[in-house]
Amino acid sequence: MATFVKAQVASLSASIIDFLTTLVCTQVFHLWYVFGSVAGTTAGGIVNFMMGRNWVFDSKQRNVTLQIFKYILVWAGNLALTTGGVYLVTHYLHVNYILSKILVSLTVGTSYNFLMQKKFVFV
Repeated sequence: MATFVKAQVASLSASIIDFLTTLVCTQVFHLWYVFGSVAGTTAGGIVNFMMGRNWVFDSKQRNVTLQIFKYILVWAGNLALTTGGVYLVTHYLHVNYILSKILVSLTVGTSYNFLMQKKFVFV
């Protein structure tokens, strides 16, 4: 249970970075919301990997190169799911991109990220 709680704290931290990056890209620099979502997901992924490796799963003694490779595979799936989901929900359901990002990120985070990190990346 402690690992799950730590993973949620790491996910929340990464999400804050993700959302701030997305908002800065779109609201400050007036970039397309899909680009902002990609930039945010990238920044959040870096934060999440570092917290997952060093704090959540305490896997410092394992092969970091292999973990990075596995994380990139999982992260690419996360990026595709999140970006595609944000586009679909925003474009076809006419939901504001910020709300779309929140809904899609919560869905992907709880149904995909934790399990893939626990069972595949940081084993």
